[in-house]
Amino acid sequence: MNLSACISCFSSSSGTDVSRHAEQDQGNFRVFSYNELKSATTDFHHSKKIGEGGFGSVYKGRLRDGSFVAVKVLSIELDSMRGEREFIAEIASLSDIKHENLVTLRGCCVDGAKRYVVYDYMENNSLAHILHGVDQKKRLSFSWEARRDISLGVARALSFLLEEVEPHIIHRDIKASNILLDKNFTPKVSDFGLSKLLRDNHTHVSTRVAGTLGYLAPEYAISGHLTRKSDVYSFGVLLLEIVSGRPAVDFRVDYKDQLLVQKAWEAYEAKELVNLVDPKLETNFPVEEAVRFLKVGLLCAQENLRLRPLMSAVVKMLTSETDLQDVQISEPGKVSDFMNIRTQQTPLSEGSSTSSGMSNMWSSVNLGR
Repeated sequence: MNLSACISCFSSSSGTDVSRHAEQDQGNFRVFSYNELKSATTDFHHSKKIGEGGFGSVYKGRLRDGSFVAVKVLSIELDSMRGEREFIAEIASLSDIKHENLVTLRGCCVDGAKRYVVYDYMENNSLAHILHGVDQKKRLSFSWEARRDISLGVARALSFLLEEVEPHIIHRDIKASNILLDKNFTPKVSDFGLSKLLRDNHTHVSTRVAGTLGYLAPEYAISGHLTRKSDVYSFGVLLLEIVSGRPAVDFRVDYKDQLLVQKAWEAYEAKELVNLVDPKLETNFPVEEAVRFLKVGLLCAQENLRLRPLMSAVVKMLTSETDLQDVQISEPGKVSDFMNIRTQQTPLSEGSSTSSGMSNMWSSVNLGR
């Protein structure tokens, strides 16, 4: 199933009844009717709501065949078509690719100004829910083995997207809340609404800056030049978060201690990386492996993007296929003040003037949602 098969549903926005496509299976991809999704989610009842992001809400649903799904509802802002772009990006990215660590796209639906994307339901919610949610019992039971497997799964998924898929897919919003966990805690990279395609003859894509503060690569935030190393940076922050149990940005503490990459760098310079490991693990973790994971996180988050490893190399580092004993790590890049960034001359690719481009950049960045 490619994008063109789903684009046919868009005709509903100009008056065509999408329900006539409802039972039309396209391989493993389906075009659902609105009534089917409405029934599955009990009319999108608030009790079925399992998440909310920048582009809409997510509901748990049960289809007529008894299978459970997650239904993401995207609202279209007609003046900017925000939501439509995210819908198309999501379908384009996931309709033709399969990987055990990517969320499975089940189908889509178009109904008026609403766009619906349907995925497999993930029983254990998101990585953010485990690390930073209110369920302390889950956090306490979040073992080192689970963290290791999740880290490796996400690394393999990104290696697949950034190096194996043609054209390459840059996710643009790798963060804990976009890593979903199935019943076995297998990680699934999700939410491709901001993703961009990168062809082999291009080194970067110039685009509106979008992402999440704390995970956002600094050179991308300043220049608008998106590269594969932008996702590598985000993964580095995520890896530090998985091992430490700390959020990428913590607004509850003093300003100087808010950024996780800065805390990790200070611990590295003081040769105290082991002290950054999540205290909830107590002593139930292999010290050498945990420190290695933190070093890999810092390698990925280095300010100089040319020094950041490719994701395929990251996988080898995490699995000890590559020795890190003599590796040199330089200081990480940091995006700590967006008020400074929005005044800089950022080239954009969507025909915006500099002044309007800065406004768009500022409004599109997700400040730690």
